[in-house]
Amino acid sequence: MSKKRKLGRATAHRLAMLRALVTFLLENGRIETTVTRAKEVRGLAEKIITIAKINNLHNKRMVFSFVTKKEVTRKLFDEIAPKYLDKNGGYTRITKLGPRRGDAAEMAILELI
Repeated sequence: MSKKRKLGRATAHRLAMLRALVTFLLENGRIETTVTRAKEVRGLAEKIITIAKINNLHNKRMVFSFVTKKEVTRKLFDEIAPKYLDKNGGYTRITKLGPRRGDAAEMAILELI
């Protein structure tokens, strides 16, 4: 059985949040979020980048079904994925920042390498 984190959200809300975080990561190159969210987004982002390494119609449609902005999809296929053609994973890095001031949640920066 899969050990996916539920993140205290209903399924639809959780998937929408993760799709948005992956889109923002691919758009900006780095995001600041909690450690548990960063660990979930890392796997999804790496799968999307791996799909985008092969530039064909089927893979474009798969990425379009997950990423929420067309410009980000274009950037992914034209700029991001070609940088990782010779690499088999490990496209992201998580750097821990420490506790958040308001609720002491562990924060991290997730960035593309």
